[in-house]
Amino acid sequence: MLRRLIAVIALLFVAAPAFAADELTLKGNMEQGGMVIGTAPPGSRITLGTRELRQDEEGYFVFGFTRDAAPHATLKVVYPDGRSEVKTLDVKQRDYKIQRIDGLPEKMVTPPKEVLDRIRRDNAQVAEARSHDTDGTWYRQGFIWPAIGPISGVYGSQRILNGQPKQPHYGVDVAAPEGTPVRAPAGGIVRLAATDHYYTGGTVIIDHGHGISSCFLHMKDVKVKVGQEVKQGDVIGLLSHTGRATGPHVDWRVNWFGERLDAQLLAPPMPQE
Repeated sequence: MLRRLIAVIALLFVAAPAFAADELTLKGNMEQGGMVIGTAPPGSRITLGTRELRQDEEGYFVFGFTRDAAPHATLKVVYPDGRSEVKTLDVKQRDYKIQRIDGLPEKMVTPPKEVLDRIRRDNAQVAEARSHDTDGTWYRQGFIWPAIGPISGVYGSQRILNGQPKQPHYGVDVAAPEGTPVRAPAGGIVRLAATDHYYTGGTVIIDHGHGISSCFLHMKDVKVKVGQEVKQGDVIGLLSHTGRATGPHVDWRVNWFGERLDAQLLAPPMPQE
């Protein structure tokens, strides 16, 4: 009887999760615009600064750093056994391309008053779409490029027009012929499928889970609907230059809730055509 009991106890130890009480892993880009995927024993309580992070049943969690993130961030983990660990994360700082353009007509610097209400409505729709904290883990499968072509705009760059600093560019622009299919870089749930936003034209936002979302701008023929689940590689629209764009391209942006991440850090090197 004693031998059987010892055997059962041994089997339980073998079958137990491999996580140790102090096991914490972090993998990703610890820099401005970077996304980091971590693991900790399931049931841990994890906070970055003042935000508590969602953890899945396998122990995974994710967070990111915005364009102008401070040089240091504090990650705290309280393990299921009550032990805690505090890590100070060093966030690599980046230099961004700044372009100054003077002498432009005022209408090209400031939008006319008659469209301000429309812009506010567009922005509210985008903010709501990015606010979801769902338990899906599509972000863990990795990301592919939504289109293949020359990179014509990069994350973090900023223009100063007639002396007025404009909002930085938070996406990566991929130029390609009009009508090129735009594909989901990872699976998820469609949270926004708009056809006529003032600045961004045809706009789609996909929720990849845990606050990670992708946004695609300037498309035509949006081919998905809100609430639809898409798989990596599914066509979500056609590349165009709707909204305020000067030529056909897709502007791909990634967020962790309100934090703007650099999509180019998530994708492999752009394939050569």
